[in-house]
Amino acid sequence: MTLFLNDAPVLPGMKTRSASRILIVAIGLSAALAVPGLAAFLLDERLLNGISVWSKPLKFQASMPLMLATLLLLLPLIERASRTGWGVWLACLTAALTATGEVAYITLQAARGRASHFNSETPLEAMAYGIMGIGGVLLVLSGLVIGLYLLIRPAPSAPRGLRLGGAWGLIIGSLLTLVTALALGSGEIAGPGHWVGGVRSDAGGLFLFGWSRSGGDLRVPHFFATHIMQALPLIGLMLDRFASRWVAPALVASSLLAIAVVGFTFAQAVGGRAFF
Repeated sequence: MTLFLNDAPVLPGMKTRSASRILIVAIGLSAALAVPGLAAFLLDERLLNGISVWSKPLKFQASMPLMLATLLLLLPLIERASRTGWGVWLACLTAALTATGEVAYITLQAARGRASHFNSETPLEAMAYGIMGIGGVLLVLSGLVIGLYLLIRPAPSAPRGLRLGGAWGLIIGSLLTLVTALALGSGEIAGPGHWVGGVRSDAGGLFLFGWSRSGGDLRVPHFFATHIMQALPLIGLMLDRFASRWVAPALVASSLLAIAVVGFTFAQAVGGRAFF
């Protein structure tokens, strides 16, 4: 990992902002799919697990651009030599390809009226689900790599709170996302699916999020784990502006609180209890 993070020469034939442009293109592609996805959500009456077949694509068409935008906005906090080297470029390319591929497959399955997750009904769908799982791991690891660059190779002018919040957010968020995703995707806790007890349907779920209100839902800790990647940078930004002397202790406290929330909601879900 140290070798990977060492300074690398600027990529031959590539401009300084090539990594940023990769992320921008991927954000645009995912966001563009949301336009027909929203139209289909309003017009298509088909249901899957008790809710619109287009609900899941819309969530991913929003969450993937958010993930990529987080990386994009934090890239300038990495020193120039590292930011234009192979490591950052490969991490951003991996994030862009895996995020775009996942959104595209989920959207395709929705158009077919088929489930994208926990679907092994045909050999092709079983293989696609496996590939999507590998892609999800690579996507999260890409965020982890960028977090390590922020921590080890910061730009001299990077605001301390935002840089540390971004680094800790990506590192802690990535690790907890991998743990919760493994529990969610393995099917070892309560069989295939995100439900633990209660009605195995998304109908009547919590407003906006869709989480089960009749039993546990493993998507809850996964959601909080993933969005640590945005929460800690925002906290760091606020600390830079309003309480710069408290950056380190406040971020430590915020990180511990975030970990506790993920742990509590995970235990709650495994115990078959609804979040709300």
